[in-house]
Amino acid sequence: MPTSILPAAVSRRPLRGLLATGLALVVLLTGLGPTSPAAAAEQETDAPVVLVGVTGLRWDDIGSLTTPALWSLSREGSVGTSVVRSKRSFTCPSAGWLAVSAGGRSDDLSVSDGTCRTLRDPLPDGGVTGWDDYVTATKASGYDSRLGLLGDTVATAGLTATGIGPGAAIALADADGMPVGTHLRGPADTDELADQVASAMADSHLLVVDAGTVRDPGYQTRGRSGSDGETAEGEGETPDVSGTDVVIEPTRAEQVQEIDARIAAVLDGLDDSGTEATVYVMSLADSSRRANLQLAAASGPAIGGGEYTGGMLRSGSTRQDGYLQVTDLAPTLLTALGIRDQAPGGALVGSVIGQRIDDDTATARVAYLIDQNRHAQAAKPLVSSFYVLWVALNLALYALVTVGLNNRVGQWFVRLLDRWRPNRVRGRLRVTPDRVLRILRAAAVVVAAVPVSTFLANLVPWWRAGSQGWALAGVVALFSVLIALIALLPPWRTSFLGPLGTVAGITALVLAWDVATGARLALDSMMGPGSLVAGRFYGFGNPAFALFAAAMVLVALALANPLVRRGRRWAAAGVVAVLGIVATVVDGMPSIGADFGGPPALVPGFAIMALLVAGVRLNWRRVLGVLLAGAVVVIGLALIDYARPADDRTHLGRFIETVLDGGLWTVLLRKGQANLGILFGSEQTLLAIGGVLLVVLLLGRPARMAVDAPDGGPYAWLSAGAPLRRLATDAPVLMPGLVGLGVTLFLGFALNDSGVVVPATGIGMAVPLLVAACATWMLTLQPRGTVAGLEPTTHP
Repeated sequence: MPTSILPAAVSRRPLRGLLATGLALVVLLTGLGPTSPAAAAEQETDAPVVLVGVTGLRWDDIGSLTTPALWSLSREGSVGTSVVRSKRSFTCPSAGWLAVSAGGRSDDLSVSDGTCRTLRDPLPDGGVTGWDDYVTATKASGYDSRLGLLGDTVATAGLTATGIGPGAAIALADADGMPVGTHLRGPADTDELADQVASAMADSHLLVVDAGTVRDPGYQTRGRSGSDGETAEGEGETPDVSGTDVVIEPTRAEQVQEIDARIAAVLDGLDDSGTEATVYVMSLADSSRRANLQLAAASGPAIGGGEYTGGMLRSGSTRQDGYLQVTDLAPTLLTALGIRDQAPGGALVGSVIGQRIDDDTATARVAYLIDQNRHAQAAKPLVSSFYVLWVALNLALYALVTVGLNNRVGQWFVRLLDRWRPNRVRGRLRVTPDRVLRILRAAAVVVAAVPVSTFLANLVPWWRAGSQGWALAGVVALFSVLIALIALLPPWRTSFLGPLGTVAGITALVLAWDVATGARLALDSMMGPGSLVAGRFYGFGNPAFALFAAAMVLVALALANPLVRRGRRWAAAGVVAVLGIVATVVDGMPSIGADFGGPPALVPGFAIMALLVAGVRLNWRRVLGVLLAGAVVVIGLALIDYARPADDRTHLGRFIETVLDGGLWTVLLRKGQANLGILFGSEQTLLAIGGVLLVVLLLGRPARMAVDAPDGGPYAWLSAGAPLRRLATDAPVLMPGLVGLGVTLFLGFALNDSGVVVPATGIGMAVPLLVAACATWMLTLQPRGTVAGLEPTTHP
């Protein structure tokens, strides 16, 4: 649409023009949503399927001379990185293989003290060792994972399966812990392993091979007795079979070379059998207590047609090129075998592994995957420090506003400066109200711009710097200052809601564009999802939702206020309604925000704000109606998502599937536990407490006296003697906007897991912008260049 047409249309018919603009934006954003690569043609490969599972193997381990098999696979096949997160912050081999078995996150009792179980082959005609521990721990984990799902489905379908090694026994076990099909002990000799693979491919539809484990030196340790009598790895030296401690342990490179030799033996066995098979090589667990992104590769016939030759592996569970989850393996194997529909409905949380063909070289792809792990490793330890610093900035701003800018402190501060300033500059650096207000406004705008700057910081590879923390701080500060400069340009700073609307608008646009184009800026940012945590990889997480929701409400406030001042209340209410619709669609559409808890918070918040802006009085019927409207919207979006193919569904559609399968209580319990955990142990909680304290101070007796004072009370020197209550007259939409924001943040807290992050983050951006608006309003009242309200000082 030409830029000369849109403003004219809006000026002649505001409601019609805004509605058309809003609908056009909705359609544009809906079309930008990422899609699953495997959704178009999901079908079996008509070829045997081989899974080679390892643990602790990363892309930075491989080399052309040290690991020739993996090196060749990275050149000839498709590559990716696997996210192995289970229930704990690090994943043991048992949990990784259990995720293959269940298609969901699982746990192991023996990891309770931070050690990992050493996996053992089951005895002949015996079950998997420690299976009872696995079942008990998984039931207590809060995840409704069904151990044995893969094995049961393969057995029910009448397909032949062969497992080699202890991990394969876990992956192919049925619900009772008995491996289905044929299980073979993993041989020490690679030639024997190749012979086993060649023999198994004669009649097996599915072959699972445990190719070994890489443990970081110092973590490969003395064995301890587990609950079932087997040993587990902990801290100490490597045990030998006689129980004598062995001081010398293999280096990481030596362990990787042994695994590469086993993978080469598997590939040689496939070649010897003359069978063209689909091969997945994936690392399923971490090599120590420090989580890492792991190695994943595929070759042979691809699901949906074609070959895994070149390009990046991709999954609908992440919607990110190169990123897979271990929970994607079960649905991928079952789909490749053509028996996905025989698995229990709602039990599989992952998606089918597909690929995205590109023109990059194999070296560039592997370098990208290594760089993403470096990014994840750099971001994770900085998140806590960032929130502490951001909380400190907010609380310092709150303290300055509520305590530091009253008349008494102002006079004391001026006298202090007069006493210590050199004689030659006395009279030049006068502390005038307009200077104080300009500095306060600039500081508030910079603080409010910090959140969106943490997303923009991922445009710059700060994690490659030597001092990663300082590099990130510098990039965030640079973007924050740049946004503040834009917000304080003449077109916006002349309106006292201009800086507020500008920063909020930039925040909303950046977050909406990012989430509509794949959430690459959000992933592994300070306020976005962490890839190692594997909570989500696309759409709006709780902090991003809080920022987006608060920004959209503040934009609505800034746009509606001038209309209300001109007496056009219904036009202003229409602006609020259109922005509310856009915000709800961006946040709730499965192909964009994919946020289940956002729409039922946004709809009531914007609806109540629109009613108040229009001058409609609220009663319990209207409030109940908007709450029901929010519920209807989110259920409708979830049903739309549920109607899509299984691997295209987000957690909206999967929630409907979970409800139909009777798992609602498990989900609610897990979300409640997550909320309580963050409520009593989080930096975000400090921010929420700081915001509440600010509100208490502002609404307390001293603040009420200042507002009721006819001359501004202790803040008269900043308001030029104007009563503070006049702000409500100059900004009639301010209170409706704050009510709408409060409703949205409160419902966001109540409806989301880790929901305390929602009000904490929203307060952290909204309050500085409100401070900036108040400072700008006072500047419009202040005689420039005076020291109004302050007692004159004398110089000797």
